Amino acid sequence: MLQKIFFHNNIRFLRERRRMSQEELSAELDVSRNKLQALESGKTVNPSAIDFIKFSEFFKVSIDSLMKVDLTKLGELKLKELMAGNDVYMTGSKIRVLAISVDKDNRENAEYVPVRAKAGYMAGYNDPEFIAGLPRFSLPNLPKAGTFRMFPTTGDSMLPIPENSDVIAQYVEDWKNLKPDTACIIILKGQQDFVFKLVTVQEDGNVRLRSLNRNYAPYTVKSEDVLEIWKYYKHQTGTLPEPETDLQELKSLILELHKGRK
Repeated sequence: MLQKIFFHNNIRFLRERRRMSQEELSAELDVSRNKLQALESGKTVNPSAIDFIKFSEFFKVSIDSLMKVDLTKLGELKLKELMAGNDVYMTGSKIRVLAISVDKDNRENAEYVPVRAKAGYMAGYNDPEFIAGLPRFSLPNLPKAGTFRMFPTTGDSMLPIPENSDVIAQYVEDWKNLKPDTACIIILKGQQDFVFKLVTVQEDGNVRLRSLNRNYAPYTVKSEDVLEIWKYYKHQTGTLPEPETDLQELKSLILELHKGRK
């Protein structure tokens, strides 16, 4: 299957977004208006390398993104981040594209990935149509900056966070900025479920995953097997917390006494 190329539509979209005429952009790039018109309409099937470089440098968007990403599908926040130099790269060698959906005011939605959509998410995580079909949620105190999504979790590897919690998490653009042992939802190739772990990005680029529950041993996955990382923001659960054991109560009392001495 051939990769769809968005270059022609993208340069027209970026020009119109800046409210520039073809004459104005032609003058800025030192190309004729006829050539620009041919590029925007797709009549120039194989633009030159110089053309790619000119548009990339002028709009501050990587050549990969100009060609491979449908910029018309990105929200305004994502466009601003991309043009500020935060292009959608993967840690490693392959470009990483986040599909999002927007509301009627072009603001990013916060989507919920229900249990029944888990398996489909692995195949459709970068498909705007699939993402647009997910349920949406809103929280009054959710930060306006960033992209958020809610993921259902299973298992007890992150106790004391209860099993079957819904984790609200923020998309991580640059994995290298993650602090060691940051709680995250990780989307991995070939897995039908989400992984909720403490994440540490190693110097070799691979990712170490550790559980809060010490009964589970940590392990490492290769960076090329990671599709997305979402940083933990908060969680919600319908499970009441278990009563504290005598040992836990004693530990809490000792900690309180220790604080009182400071």
